[in-house]
Amino acid sequence: MQSRRKFIKNTGIFSAGLLALQTDVFGMQSDVFNFALKDFITKRPPLAERKFTSKAIEAAIVRIKKQIANPELAWLFENCFPNTLDTTVDFEIIDGKPDTYVITGDIDAMWLRDSTAQIWPYIPFVKEDKKLAELVKGVINRQTKCILLDPYANAFYKDFNQVSEWKNDMTKMQPGIHERKWEIDSLCYPIRLAHGYWAATGDISLFDSKWKEAMLLVLQTFKEQQRWTDKGPYNFQRVTAWATDGVPLGGYGYPVKPCGLIVSTFRPSDDSTLFGYLIPSNMFAIEVLGYLQEIFSLPALLDKDLVAKAKELQGQVQKGLEENAIIDHPKFGKIIAFEVNGYGSFHMMDDANVPSLLSLPYLGAIEPDNQLYLNTRKVVLSDNNPFFYKGKAGEGVGGPHTGTDTIWPMSIVLRAITSVDEKEIKACISNLIKTNADTGFMHESFHKDDVKKFTRKWFAWANTLFGEMIVHTSIHYPQILKDKNI
Repeated sequence: MQSRRKFIKNTGIFSAGLLALQTDVFGMQSDVFNFALKDFITKRPPLAERKFTSKAIEAAIVRIKKQIANPELAWLFENCFPNTLDTTVDFEIIDGKPDTYVITGDIDAMWLRDSTAQIWPYIPFVKEDKKLAELVKGVINRQTKCILLDPYANAFYKDFNQVSEWKNDMTKMQPGIHERKWEIDSLCYPIRLAHGYWAATGDISLFDSKWKEAMLLVLQTFKEQQRWTDKGPYNFQRVTAWATDGVPLGGYGYPVKPCGLIVSTFRPSDDSTLFGYLIPSNMFAIEVLGYLQEIFSLPALLDKDLVAKAKELQGQVQKGLEENAIIDHPKFGKIIAFEVNGYGSFHMMDDANVPSLLSLPYLGAIEPDNQLYLNTRKVVLSDNNPFFYKGKAGEGVGGPHTGTDTIWPMSIVLRAITSVDEKEIKACISNLIKTNADTGFMHESFHKDDVKKFTRKWFAWANTLFGEMIVHTSIHYPQILKDKNI
């Protein structure tokens, strides 16, 4: 678990890194950075049409662009990093509190996962930009409303009276819900965002009675989906020809043996799981349950009962993980399974969405130099992962959601962020430059042999995550960005 002190330390390093970008250490006076951008016209909306503008983010874009020697990479960064703010946020004050609705891009709905992931890269800037801080608090407040409406839903509308196109799904649909696919990470991400905001600012005003009520509902939902004595209140079925949109056996999924792990009926890709215990998401749950203990141990928020419940649940999930999720691979040794069922069966693959096995260090769920993770990473980034693809256009992880032979730029970004190998990071960035297909943005996926065959032209999570990777690189590996031929 990352403490607030550690988070602030890291944020301080981040800020120091941004400040250092303004010094001669990074060669800003060198001619290598004075490239012409005449062939790379900005793809951002005109200033008057942008949904939200942050002075801190705009200043960061200017500073970091000057560190990037490759003009196309600088162009991509400028387009992608602010894309969430430029195009997807709807900020207002409701009942005296900030409220921010965040769409994913080309789908007018707010996923708890995506909205957090889209906003997360801006957290290091909130302390220097009060307006941005209010926007983030608004996301937290909106997520709280969504969880209280239905903790099993993954995506919501701004208008809680709106009826979904999926209204005929065989589950407990109600107005305001876009889709009701139960995914553990849907409840983990809002905790990550709230904890991250507090750690960066020290502001506890967001932890009001409604947020606490939502957190108690999170704990209840996690407990229900441990399925100790019954299958719990949630099931899901859909009339569809797309297999991963359906859930077998009455909508409860294939049997699992109770062991402390939490069932996730769907993956963060919104595809159904094969075995109910999705391990990356359970590891994410362990991490955020630690955040809840930290928050509700604060003197001003002290709730010993809630802390005890979170700690007990965390211990149960950890025990289930240790007893069921670590397997012996014949080639790579001990690795982390993608999915298990508690009966000894396991599913070995990785998906491109986060949480994934590859992304675990990014989420704080494991150290990047942990041998178990390194062994697992080798499997994920090899042909031992059925959804790892190599082709003329690059290499990376895909998944069932977009079909075979499709690579998600998101997986390449996460490979770079979790790597400590400069050559690997450089190769990932080089590959990502090529995947934009002359659009100036990242996409959901592209065909392994043809970047022009891509899905989702407007996918803000992938764009902002790409920007986060460039910021990360500018601080930890600035020499990589100095290479004009990357």
